[in-house]
Amino acid sequence: MKAPVCAAVLLFLVSPMLLAETWVDDFTKEIKAAAKKKNVPGLAFIRVAPNQETRFEFFGKTEKSGTAIDKETVFRLASVSKTFTAVFMAQQVRDKKLTWQNSLQELVPDYKFDNFSDTPILLQHLIGQSTGFIPNAYDNLIEANYKLPRVLKHLEKLDSLCKPGICYTYQNTFFGVLEEYYRLQKTTFAKEITDNIITPLNMPTASVGRKALMASKKWAKPHAAIDKDKWVSVRVKDNYYKYSPAAGVNASAADMEIWLKAMLLEYPEVIDQSMLDTLTETRVKTKRELYRREWRKQLKDAHYGLGWRIYNIDDIEIIYHGGWVQGYRADVAFSPELGVGYALLMNAESNLINEITAKFWKKQIEAYQVAQLATLK
Repeated sequence: MKAPVCAAVLLFLVSPMLLAETWVDDFTKEIKAAAKKKNVPGLAFIRVAPNQETRFEFFGKTEKSGTAIDKETVFRLASVSKTFTAVFMAQQVRDKKLTWQNSLQELVPDYKFDNFSDTPILLQHLIGQSTGFIPNAYDNLIEANYKLPRVLKHLEKLDSLCKPGICYTYQNTFFGVLEEYYRLQKTTFAKEITDNIITPLNMPTASVGRKALMASKKWAKPHAAIDKDKWVSVRVKDNYYKYSPAAGVNASAADMEIWLKAMLLEYPEVIDQSMLDTLTETRVKTKRELYRREWRKQLKDAHYGLGWRIYNIDDIEIIYHGGWVQGYRADVAFSPELGVGYALLMNAESNLINEITAKFWKKQIEAYQVAQLATLK
């Protein structure tokens, strides 16, 4: 009978939050065990939490004969790049250089994307994945390495599924509009995102583009599956990098720590509360997200905002985005209410990332609820 009494005494002596945080150690062990079982070449885990040092965990190598993954190992972020683009566009709106109501026609006058709708497609529809056209329109042309102007000309010919702003229609090719817009401004999107996001945040190893990735002091080589849980190193493809607003950013765990802290408003000169509120406002419902195998038991609701997904788990909003391009997977998410940020970077196209991310937020929210209950007692 004495052991339960001692345990109860310890329960009151230990801070409720610290007690709730003990799950993180076990969870990171689970990640590494699962990665080993799935033969994942390498990964980096990052967790930012209030009043705690950032938690980093690493597994594997840059490639079979490479070096161990660490804080400075650079990965491709793939579609997580869209979160950078969204923040940059919010800055442009704040600084009155653009408005969310700018039409794509205004941005790139040589292309006519508004011919098939009586409602113009606006910048907010592009960033908010609600252009109204068939999802992933002409991604096959990106993968076939068609030149950007040719792909944009193909997009002119599409019929719309719904009016802009009404339904969720995820795109990559349409982000080429921003690439073209900044070319017309006698600059490049890569330069603008570097000057306005990466440099002000002092991200030590972040960059844009294939050449920048391969010039990194240490970078994780991409791996594709040749069989179940068997991976082979592949070359870095340039195709999606030509649409850098959609999938062009590279970053390490050290960079993602800063990015998460920026989203948690520790860098108000880059993103402030008003900008964050705009980006994370629920705009179009993403019904299919509710049926994702690893998430469906948790999600109460799911929407897309501007460059971010908004998940509702136990009435707590998780702001999330994932990325997937040949050889890489990436997830980034944060909770303003919990003050917690999370990122996972992989140099393989493993679906294990879905399981890890969903489980992380399940355990994180449970820990938060335990701490809240203990505080009330």
